[in-house]
Amino acid sequence: MVYLLVKAAVSGLLIAIISEVSRRAAGWGGLIASLPLVSVLALIWLWRDTQDAEAAAAQAMSTFWFVLPSLPLFLMVPMLLRSGVNFWLSLAIACAVTMALYAGFALLAPRLGIRL
Repeated sequence: MVYLLVKAAVSGLLIAIISEVSRRAAGWGGLIASLPLVSVLALIWLWRDTQDAEAAAAQAMSTFWFVLPSLPLFLMVPMLLRSGVNFWLSLAIACAVTMALYAGFALLAPRLGIRL
């Protein structure tokens, strides 16, 4: 149980740091947020839990492939906000499109020989 709390605290601290830095300097906050810190933490936690090189490799490869359909979200939110769309609606639309892209990619990937 302590281990789970440590994982949650470290992960939550990362998000808090990013939001605080972003409040002061959007560019630096964006840089930190764009770093694969969450993915690296997930790999660390997975490795610590399993010591399984194949599981870690599969996790890293799946993360790579699922980053691709998530990228439009980061273009849609600013585009919608700058078009005057409310923040929550902009975020909801971008998340819905991202989920649709994830679903489409998950269906398409096996046909392309990509194992997720």
